[in-house]
Amino acid sequence: MKNVIVVDHPLVQHKLSLMRRKETPTAMFRQLIREISMLLGYEVTRDLPMGTERIQTPIMEMEAPVLTGKKLVFISVLRAGNGLLEGMLDLIPSARVGHVGLYRDPETLVAIEYYFKVPDELEERPIIVVDPMLATANSSIAAVQRIKEAGGKHIKMVCLLAAPEGIEAFHEAHPEVPIITAAIDEGLNDHAYIVPGLGDAGDRIYGTK
Repeated sequence: MKNVIVVDHPLVQHKLSLMRRKETPTAMFRQLIREISMLLGYEVTRDLPMGTERIQTPIMEMEAPVLTGKKLVFISVLRAGNGLLEGMLDLIPSARVGHVGLYRDPETLVAIEYYFKVPDELEERPIIVVDPMLATANSSIAAVQRIKEAGGKHIKMVCLLAAPEGIEAFHEAHPEVPIITAAIDEGLNDHAYIVPGLGDAGDRIYGTK
């Protein structure tokens, strides 16, 4: 699919399979999503801007590569996005963090916002939006729209699983925003859950069902 990257690294795929298992307990699921998010983080940050600075090694001076520009921003779509956020912060602890609180109306499936807090100067920062499941994509579409309204321009979307319907809807709304995912599943069931999927990511992270 256009503007979609599937991270097919063996470790990513193995950990995702463990997460899909119904019997995987909450503590293990939580650990796995933290680990897999670090691996996804390597891919999504591949094109961060680089420069050099003069440093002294124990042997000699050299021009060493370093990150440049405004600090990266991770924006979590609450609540399940925090599962991916923690692993990404392990990888880049200096990143700024924002949150978009959305819940899905059970009747209409429309995303309803209840919280929005992001760092300043978004227009100058690389932005990575994290939400484990891109199902109908209603929440992700709404989150990215609010981020754009707040000034965000350089945006990427990271998820664990995506449905073809969600990808199509997301790119109809935000065609320029790339999607980085661990897998594209078959589709959605009658309850708008990804099939075969892994269930409700938020419930499995926090043990609420």
